[in-house]
Amino acid sequence: MSDKTVISTTDAPAPMPVFSQGVRKGNILQVSGQGSVDPESGQFVFEGDVKAQTTRVLQNIEAILKAGGATFDDVVMLRVYLTTRDNFVPMNDAYAEFVGTRTPSGVLPSRTTVFTGLPLEPMLVEIDALAVLS
Repeated sequence: MSDKTVISTTDAPAPMPVFSQGVRKGNILQVSGQGSVDPESGQFVFEGDVKAQTTRVLQNIEAILKAGGATFDDVVMLRVYLTTRDNFVPMNDAYAEFVGTRTPSGVLPSRTTVFTGLPLEPMLVEIDALAVLS
């Protein structure tokens, strides 16, 4: 068995002290759920705009994937958490644009979308990722 390795980058928001931005074990990389936090300021951005929040969240995920030696083409699963069904279409539009341009293999990741409460009031969307590296 291989050891777990913490994946960390300043190009994504610092995690809370109870979890890692990402963890790699062998060829599997799990990225923790990301919110629309600007990594430089540590502040939530795009309050009330789920489309812009989705893009920021995916940028944060991309930075952690990169730090772990992966790309979106290595992602096999994304889990999307939304606070309301009303945000599905704008989230999906931003998601399709972002992920579609970052999967040159043409094989899009699997995805689950769940409607739920999120930890902080400004969060309209949270996404986590699971990647398998060659």
